[in-house]
Amino acid sequence: MLRFAPVLVLICAPAALAQDADPPGEPLSAIDWLSDTVAPAALLAPGGIGAISDPGSRPTRQVPADEAPVTGGALPPEVTALPLGAVSPDPIGLLPPSVTGLPHDLWAGSDVDTLVTLIAADPVETLPAIRDFMVTMMLAEADPPLGAGPDGALFIARVDKLLDLGVIDPAQSMLQAAGADTGPLFRRLFDVTLLTGTEAAACAALMEKPEVSGTPAARIFCLARAGDWSAAALTLDVGTALGDIDPADADLLARFLDPELFEGAAPLPAPDRVSPLVFRMREAIGEGLSTVDLPRAFAHADLRDTMGWKTRLEAAERLARAGALDANVLLDLYTERRPAASGGIWERAAAIQALEAALAGAAPVEPALVTAWDEMSGARLQVPFARLFAQAIADEDLGGAAGPIAFRVGLLSDGYEAAALDATPADGREAFLVGVALGDVSAMTPRGMRESAVHAAFTGAEPPGPLTAMAADGRLGEALLRAIALFAEGVQGDPRQATDALALFRAVGLEDLARRSALQFLLLDPAG
Repeated sequence: MLRFAPVLVLICAPAALAQDADPPGEPLSAIDWLSDTVAPAALLAPGGIGAISDPGSRPTRQVPADEAPVTGGALPPEVTALPLGAVSPDPIGLLPPSVTGLPHDLWAGSDVDTLVTLIAADPVETLPAIRDFMVTMMLAEADPPLGAGPDGALFIARVDKLLDLGVIDPAQSMLQAAGADTGPLFRRLFDVTLLTGTEAAACAALMEKPEVSGTPAARIFCLARAGDWSAAALTLDVGTALGDIDPADADLLARFLDPELFEGAAPLPAPDRVSPLVFRMREAIGEGLSTVDLPRAFAHADLRDTMGWKTRLEAAERLARAGALDANVLLDLYTERRPAASGGIWERAAAIQALEAALAGAAPVEPALVTAWDEMSGARLQVPFARLFAQAIADEDLGGAAGPIAFRVGLLSDGYEAAALDATPADGREAFLVGVALGDVSAMTPRGMRESAVHAAFTGAEPPGPLTAMAADGRLGEALLRAIALFAEGVQGDPRQATDALALFRAVGLEDLARRSALQFLLLDPAG
């Protein structure tokens, strides 16, 4: 069976169960909420090959998760040559193979359009282990795919997936590493800096880079930020007269440039579409928008020190739940001060503070752990909780209701294998979980559909033939993206699909991913 080196999964901050606190329905993709900051004429690929559309908006076909590799003939696949001076950003990443364990040819045998489609289609609402591995894939250095061009379609798809996940700091680093000297790349970098409050450098680049021509709205924002109010006002007047700025944007820009002129006026109507640029200007005129109903990347704007404690806590919980924030940042916010009220988020902050005090010897640990676990489970923050407290809890001799909680916390932590070795299972279900953590359930009898699905994957079930063939044919990344989609179907109610995905992970040497995913599949089941 084909094997690759085990992967070191990048942990941004494992989240809890697949569902997030985001609004119901299909979440907006990054391409749907990016600001219009770059003029169409500036959407140029390097090397002088002419104007192109943003690769993030290219039409893509739906690719079945179990589609077998096919060929249209006996000729070798066409390899796209780049013009002289044109370099594709597709190979750029933050994590080398020595860190990820993924091979350099992760994408090399696959068609670029297929990969772009699969990356866009893979769910962002999934189990933490899968989501963290997806982030690792998006950040991996790897050779470009077939058909890669200077537009960097794969690179942009990877960045957009990071933005959809809310993992914006690594996305910003990726864009900076690529130079962000084309319209599509600069557009994304500009928006990330708007959300993190670091737009000074992006504005300077917009004004200085001849190859990136900003839209009137972007130029007005940057001129005003630099203190050149007269030039900003002139740009607004000219843009409005020429019809380059639509009325709604013109109203917002006018208030942004001279808020005192509109003092006492009725607030602007809610925008039909909120981009980071609109978001920041609304904030500047005192008509800020809540990030609760916006894509999760916007929640990073609420982490700034200028925001209130409750707002920062809510944003941190949302991002930690989605795996887009280090759990220690959440802990720092929980313990920043004493809650001034009760209920909801204040109860969680108080419970975490009480648990920290108990672990320091100020009170009994057992009741504090039960309360904290109940609060964090209710907010679907079990995995960040486990990352924070598993080791300290393991050092305690706990009984009663705290015992099973300590067992779960250990198996949801990074040290799940050590926790399993130290555990004394209380029943058959706990024994099965220990077997999964150690990678051996051969002597155990599964109970229920989920345990049966995991048992099959860990006792020799073969992964789907097409996926195995892809991995053996230099299309490992494509096979893994399809397996991620299969696993999502398994979580949603078809456990057989989870068996196929877990079997593929194990077949290609991703044992740690398989075990983490299986444990979360069992432990984070809403019914269990």
